Amino acid sequence: MKAALNSTVAACVAATVMVQPLAAEMLTELGAGEGQLNIVAWPGYIERGETVETFDWVTGFEEATGCMVNVKTANTSDEMVALMNEGGFDLVTASGDASLRMVAGKRVQPINTSLIPSWDTVDDRLKEAPWHFVDGTHYGTPYMWGPNILMYNTEIFGDTPPTSWSVVFEETTLPDGQSNQGRVQAYDGPIHIADAALYLMTHKPELGITSPYELNQDQYDAALDLLRVQRTLVSRYWHDAFIQIDDFKNEGMAASGSWPFQRNLLQGEGEPIASVFPKEGVTGWADTTMMHIDSENPNCAYMWMEHTLSSNLMSDLSVWFGANPAVPAACTDGRGMQTADGCTANGFDNFEQVRFWTTPVTSCESQGECVPYYRWVSDYIGVIGGR
Repeated sequence: MKAALNSTVAACVAATVMVQPLAAEMLTELGAGEGQLNIVAWPGYIERGETVETFDWVTGFEEATGCMVNVKTANTSDEMVALMNEGGFDLVTASGDASLRMVAGKRVQPINTSLIPSWDTVDDRLKEAPWHFVDGTHYGTPYMWGPNILMYNTEIFGDTPPTSWSVVFEETTLPDGQSNQGRVQAYDGPIHIADAALYLMTHKPELGITSPYELNQDQYDAALDLLRVQRTLVSRYWHDAFIQIDDFKNEGMAASGSWPFQRNLLQGEGEPIASVFPKEGVTGWADTTMMHIDSENPNCAYMWMEHTLSSNLMSDLSVWFGANPAVPAACTDGRGMQTADGCTANGFDNFEQVRFWTTPVTSCESQGECVPYYRWVSDYIGVIGGR
């Protein structure tokens, strides 16, 4: 993982300047499918019933279109950027801390929404979101969004669930009478610096942080200092969702930032796991299906983007991942497993309260100059390495 992060430092430099729209022309009409489709995706995003039989939105697509789906999972946004830089893929399910880097690096192409019949069903809050809509041009199709939750072991916390991210950032005695040292985890990705900054917004307001992704040097240094404290507590920096699941089952983990995906799978196996939105708030992700600039299977790619907007797929994916669909009807139309109450539980009504991942850039809105992402990459490697 660290090698992958190092390999992307140079690529991240592009994110320190203003994003420039691509010169490539978008497709104006579709033809027959090419027979295959290669996707880079987050774990759990492209399911064909191999994990749980009832969750399968690939087999039917392949049968209907003849486009055989190949999936390469990536555990961090930096891995996704690195894979898209290497090429050979048609689509990627990119979060906001990767999407603008790929636009700036000319790794993705504009999307012709007129070739996606279900575009009008997309949540209006996502249609022109800044992480994929640049200078009046769409660079992707919204897919799924959700929060970075604080997951915890209910046997350890008992009747006093955590209310603050302090349980993973600062040494403390947990409700079972033992220290949290060696019993918590942190995310193995530079964007985790934003979680530290979000914590400091509440606990050190004198720093004047207004966005966890826009940090001047003093604010950034304070976030790194907090992460160095966290390093003395962390048992593992996780980036593989399934390894984190195993750790919570077998290694005595007490708490960690996580995704609803892990929480749901653990709860489904009867493990004593729950989650909360801490008082400091949460960061989150809004993922977009984006097409590689050199896609060899553009017809299949457009067919897939249309397929992903079907409300039954969105509904089932929302249940499976514990996140929110890009198509609001998926919460209520009964075509899939999700319900209105389920979407409410996943935070569908709290969109404005989630601070969505985005790429830190030098020229920021909240202040004159901010620390750019390539610094986040190199410095976070240093923190994990004990520097």
